[in-house]
Amino acid sequence: MDDITLDMRLDGKVALVTGGSRGIGAAVAVRLAREGADVAVTYQRSQEQAAEVVARIKEAGRRGMAVRADAGDGEAVRTAVREVAGEFGRLDILVNNAGAGVLGPVEGLTLDDVDRVLAVNVRGAFVAAQAALAYMEDGGRIVTIGSCLAERVAFPGATLYATSKSALTGLTRALARELGPRGITANLINPGPIDTDMNPADGPGAEAQAALTAVGSYGRAADIAATVAHLAGESGRYITGAAIAVDGGTNA
Repeated sequence: MDDITLDMRLDGKVALVTGGSRGIGAAVAVRLAREGADVAVTYQRSQEQAAEVVARIKEAGRRGMAVRADAGDGEAVRTAVREVAGEFGRLDILVNNAGAGVLGPVEGLTLDDVDRVLAVNVRGAFVAAQAALAYMEDGGRIVTIGSCLAERVAFPGATLYATSKSALTGLTRALARELGPRGITANLINPGPIDTDMNPADGPGAEAQAALTAVGSYGRAADIAATVAHLAGESGRYITGAAIAVDGGTNA
């Protein structure tokens, strides 16, 4: 990504990326900054990783901030949105990236597992969008990161995760319909296997995941970030209610 010359399509915009301290979220945050946006990220655990992302945002010449907020805690999400809007004076772009996954046989999943995954992946995205709308002017953007497993579950053990990510389709379509009159778009990106520290391309099971794709390999976090940037800018103004696969043909 560093050798790509970017314009300032998002100059003057403010973005919030939930779960933005690493992986896809970090790549999205830095890409949006390099396109001109001031960017805030939320994180749950590593303040050091979040600070590194903020430093990269500032290296791009933009303002950055990090807010600790558990995406499964609705009040914490609301507070984070309010802090970001208060610091930057506005909020134009929300990227719902924070996620949680518990994989395993459905018989072995606990109620705590169910509550946690649904709280982070579904309620967290809903609450973030709801809170953001209090500060988002007409023409804003909501982009949510889902999963290719929402369309096709190609291996066992993903029942809970697929359930949570499938719910985001309904959320996205409903938001698009409700917010369309304001020019606010809502879209969903469904990644395939992406090389991150949570799912490395050389990790256990990676070969099987790569084999499920049409291209035969993992994608990069930068691939997702590029699609987010497209949707976040003026070029994405007529795309809403869409579920966009960035999955290397996993679901082709």
